[in-house]
Amino acid sequence: MADFTTETVTRTVRRWIIPAAEPWGAAAQEISAAWAVAERAYREHHGIPDDKALYGDALRFHVRDDQVVIEFTTETPTN
Repeated sequence: MADFTTETVTRTVRRWIIPAAEPWGAAAQEISAAWAVAERAYREHHGIPDDKALYGDALRFHVRDDQVVIEFTTETPTN
C-alpha cells in the first residue's frame, strides 16, 4: 500500500480597494489610510507586534483599470 497523506487548504484573500478613476487617480490620503488598515490586519492575523518590521512582500499592491488594490493572502489547512 502507498504511503502518503492528503491536505485540503483554504485560501483567503483580503483586499482593500481604492477608487482611482482617471483623470484624477487615487488620492495619497486614501491609499495611506487603506495601507494602514491592511497592515494592521496583517499584523493581527500573523501576531506581529508594531515594533517589528514587516517583510517587504507582506502586502501586495495591484493596479486595476480604475482601482488600486492592496491585498494579502493566507492559507489554512482544513484537515
